[in-house]
Amino acid sequence: MPTYNRIKAVLALKRIKNDQLAEALGVSPGAVSTWCRNFKQPSIEKLYEIARFLNVEATALLNPVSEVEE
Repeated sequence: MPTYNRIKAVLALKRIKNDQLAEALGVSPGAVSTWCRNFKQPSIEKLYEIARFLNVEATALLNPVSEVEE
């Protein structure tokens, strides 16, 4: 399964738990889990909310296209 986002990696780097992100965004912990495992992707709007919460650029949460295609 390709990895489309780096949400799990950035959460780990920032030492933030999934449930903390879920609470901040007003979503279920299960939603965050599916994003972190790349089973589903957040909407563009949600991606920007995640980036704001994590204090990173939205592009930092995405894998480059070349890595996804491999």
